[in-house]
Amino acid sequence: MTEPMILVTGASGKIGGAVVSQLREKGWPVRALVHRMDARAERLRAQGVEVVAADLFDPEQLLQAMRGTARTYYCPPWQPYMIQSAVAFAAAAREAKLESIVNLSQWLASPSHPSLATRQSWLADQMFAGLPGIAHTIVNPGFFADNYLRLIGFAAQLGIFPMPIGKSRNAPPSNEDIARVAAAALMDPARHAGRSYRPTGPALLSACDMTAILTRVLGRRVRHIDMPIWMFRKALRALNLSPFEQDSVPYYIRDHKRGAFELGAPTNDVLDVTGRSPEDFETIARRYAALPEAQRSFANASRAWADFMRIGMTGALDLDRYEREQTHPLPSPSRLAVDSDIWRKEHGMAPLAKEPPVGRRGGMRKGIEPA
Repeated sequence: MTEPMILVTGASGKIGGAVVSQLREKGWPVRALVHRMDARAERLRAQGVEVVAADLFDPEQLLQAMRGTARTYYCPPWQPYMIQSAVAFAAAAREAKLESIVNLSQWLASPSHPSLATRQSWLADQMFAGLPGIAHTIVNPGFFADNYLRLIGFAAQLGIFPMPIGKSRNAPPSNEDIARVAAAALMDPARHAGRSYRPTGPALLSACDMTAILTRVLGRRVRHIDMPIWMFRKALRALNLSPFEQDSVPYYIRDHKRGAFELGAPTNDVLDVTGRSPEDFETIARRYAALPEAQRSFANASRAWADFMRIGMTGALDLDRYEREQTHPLPSPSRLAVDSDIWRKEHGMAPLAKEPPVGRRGGMRKGIEPA
């Protein structure tokens, strides 16, 4: 019996690429949707994958890409008009009569979150769930291990781990485990229809726990620097994140420090869905420690030092001004995920005993902006 073709969007990215690899290892036919034909597309072809280029915001191109497929993985584009992409994708999926959609969402997704990306993730979840005749599964991880291990160069070369998360904890999942959950749902949509999975690592870890692991993995002492949020915002700009990303991440840090990623963690979702235990942080860190930028050398140390010094010389983006200029629709009032009773109800948590005080949008910046 020939297995149905599965369409994977974001196939040249970290999670999408891992979804492709998981499906191909199991022998499933895959069509990879990419933004452009480049070297990454050629690497996908080398795995025996059919590759197509399409615009995620164009319903006609999406419909053409879906023709001949039965199931799809949707990875939302990280930009202000993501919801337009999700609507175009839903319209094309209905026209193509797909069997199932597995979409990558966010653990924080909620309707009144101050991050536009996070509000739109919640809206996309609701929309896909309402498509008639299409099985729908949500994969909503929290803060990925990748978000911490992007600092492997600083840890390996300078012995520092600059993360502004205080003593809060998380059970960070690997890209590969997130992909395994998505691939399992794609291979058996009937079993996973209507479910929402939160892949996590096996244990809650603080920044100090992570630095202890990095010290062991790298063979040198690594210490946590609880970077103030105003400096972290400078770092986001110095590292060339888009303004849209720079706008959202400080809110995620505030949710992190409020314990949003500790609630309900760790889960058994990776084991229950895939049949294998999730990777621990040390296993993931050892992969990152093998990267070229983590190798101890004078050139790498000089580069890491220059990158760190550049943070202090970079001006932070004026996020309030950015939001005003974008004229995004704004919830009134805004609430972090941990303060949203809707979010807490959807994640099986008790409502707040007392509703937190909130104000207009700008009030959400209090406590995360410099005085």
